[in-house]
Amino acid sequence: MMSKYESAVRPGCGDDIRPKDLDAASHTARACGIARNGSTSRGRIRLGAMCAALAFAAAPVLSFEGDTPKPARTADVVYVATPHDVVDRMLSLAKVNSNDLVYDLGCGDGRVVATAARAHGCRGVGFDINPERVTESRQTVQKYNVADRVAIQQQDIFELDLSPASVITLYLLPRLNVRLIPQLEQLKPGSRIVSHDFDMKGVEPDRVVEMVSKEDGVEHTIYLWTTPLKQQ
Repeated sequence: MMSKYESAVRPGCGDDIRPKDLDAASHTARACGIARNGSTSRGRIRLGAMCAALAFAAAPVLSFEGDTPKPARTADVVYVATPHDVVDRMLSLAKVNSNDLVYDLGCGDGRVVATAARAHGCRGVGFDINPERVTESRQTVQKYNVADRVAIQQQDIFELDLSPASVITLYLLPRLNVRLIPQLEQLKPGSRIVSHDFDMKGVEPDRVVEMVSKEDGVEHTIYLWTTPLKQQ
């Protein structure tokens, strides 16, 4: 229970691979189905899909609900899907309920907000800068029959007002999480932030959970923070 932002690997968008973080290398390995111990995971992501993501170039932005199309900036990260059982654990850890409004920053294929709405009855909005991911996410929303509770928007997450949300879900790189801190500090007290695999330097998490996904056989780490954020 996905933002994208500086050429590196994570779910949401993609451009040429010019990793600016050492973290990007491990993220790329996961995208190719390589576990942290160097072994090939059982849930290998198809190379063809990955190559397509890496080849993504800026394209005209698709309009949403009548929005005026605008040029898309270069995407920051390559899409890597969060396994479904990890999504479930993220939403459970954040204690998502029917009163929540979930924002997924870098929504990828839309599985996080769609799952949140279907399993927990909440409302959700997924944001992605990649028009292909936006189209795919809207298809997922229709597939999950949650179009009455979930919207997908093509936007740059670093330009968003996050204050309406009560839950934020992330699968970004650490430096991108850090870049979001000023926006996350605008969340209402008691809001929850949950991140797949990557922490937020300088901010103490409330919980850190490790799990091995049955979907890909790889160990995943989930971080939870609640607002107000606790500086380390």
